Amino acid sequence: MDEKSKIQAEKHLTGTLVLSVFTAVLGFFQYGYSLGVINAPQKVIEAHYSRVLGIAPLDRHTTNASVEDSTVPSMQPWAGTKGTPAPVVDTGEDLTTSPHILTMYWSLSVSMFAIGGMISSFTVGWIGDRLGRVKAMLVVNVLSITGNLLMGLAKFGPSHLLIITGRAVTGLYCGLSSGLVPMYVSEVSPTALRGALGTLHQLAIVTGILISQVLGLDFLLGNDELWPLLLSLSGVAALLQFFLLLLCPESPRYLYIKLGKVEEAKKNLKRLRGNCDPMKEIAEMEKEKQEAASEKKVSIRQLFTSSKYKQAVIVALMVQISQQFSGINAIFYYSTNIFERAGVDQPVYATIGVGVVNTVFTVISVFLVEKAGRRSLFLAGLMGMLLSAVAMTVGLVLLSQFAWMSYVSMVAIFLFVIFFEVGPGPIPWFIVAELFSQGPRPAAIAVAGFCNWACNFIVGMCFQYIADLCGPYVFVIFAALLLVFFLFAYFKVPETKGKSFEEIAAVFRRKKLMAKTMTELEDLRRSEEA
Repeated sequence: MDEKSKIQAEKHLTGTLVLSVFTAVLGFFQYGYSLGVINAPQKVIEAHYSRVLGIAPLDRHTTNASVEDSTVPSMQPWAGTKGTPAPVVDTGEDLTTSPHILTMYWSLSVSMFAIGGMISSFTVGWIGDRLGRVKAMLVVNVLSITGNLLMGLAKFGPSHLLIITGRAVTGLYCGLSSGLVPMYVSEVSPTALRGALGTLHQLAIVTGILISQVLGLDFLLGNDELWPLLLSLSGVAALLQFFLLLLCPESPRYLYIKLGKVEEAKKNLKRLRGNCDPMKEIAEMEKEKQEAASEKKVSIRQLFTSSKYKQAVIVALMVQISQQFSGINAIFYYSTNIFERAGVDQPVYATIGVGVVNTVFTVISVFLVEKAGRRSLFLAGLMGMLLSAVAMTVGLVLLSQFAWMSYVSMVAIFLFVIFFEVGPGPIPWFIVAELFSQGPRPAAIAVAGFCNWACNFIVGMCFQYIADLCGPYVFVIFAALLLVFFLFAYFKVPETKGKSFEEIAAVFRRKKLMAKTMTELEDLRRSEEA
């Protein structure tokens, strides 16, 4: 028992710290829930849209429909998801255009979430600095509650407009939350636990996705009567987070460095660390404060124009791009069709099984990240995903010749998800906050958040067209991208495990100096040859 207490004291794991981190990552739970919830009830929501708008319904294959009751347009797993339009009565409208109208409204219902996130992500730094981390998370919860109310009341008005608006407002919340939460968690976490607590962002996301998948089953909430409740349930998490935030201390780093409230910072640090001596962290904050005072306030423009931040910004953007362009969304897209080909009667349950694996390995990554390090796990994850993408391509190409290739594809799906959660899934969410000191951190998180949301939107809008064009070879594109991401990470991404913000900044300065020296030596060699 004494040994456990000693370990806990060394890592400063206290009840207040646990409460603060849990409360903050509820914002990422809402993000995950909002990502996953819209997929399961697609069929019933589209049917409701068609009734409200008086147009022809589409008979789509969706994840909450079984093989028996769905229209599968092709046995090829890379075929499009649209089935043959169901017979409809004459509504007096041009039925050749009605499906396109329904598709447009559905696409807006899905994509407005990402658009809302893109818009709000740029204001993260401003609101985080102006209100403080805790108060900012409190205020932005109003957006989540409002958006969920709009979706919950969808049946009492023009449902398509209420859902589109509700998704956009919820996206505004998630865009802000996806920046504020890593900022707060990285600042309240001790160095020894920063990586482990940082992976909880991804754990909250996959838990939200999994719960939305389960609740979206037909016999639970994914039916014609209860789908508005399903869409609005993350509002419960918003209310819980709102009240729990009232118990959470403000970030000591924010109080000390931004506001100069030394005593209040010490008080909050003691609440977060328990009986541990806070002076070591205070000294680190003082050093960071002096460095921040010696430079002008860093804006988003300065972040890109200053050579001081160039390497860190490139790394921050590339880890976000690699997360979204890795092909993880495509894997989830294909999973139901591939499970179908393997003879699974209810592919939705297999897809939920993928969600369970997703969650389990995110939990495992919480323990791995501080032992193996961020860089090592990121590289291992990218290489594992690359090999899984190659296996997926082989399985899809040879599926028509060998039926057992569907099992190769199934194994590849699970391995792809496992390797994603080992590194490329959780690490981008918190490594950006580790790469920058207090001064440029809000601007950097805002830019990285916008990049993540923009890539999310691009993948969502373009993937179907690329899949139709490339057929079973679509995963070759992801394999090539994963190779590029792996090479970039190998040469450019530093290890941040157990390092202070100043030590990480020093790594970039050394790399910059080495690059400059190499350039000068090359110029000297050329001049001598001339």
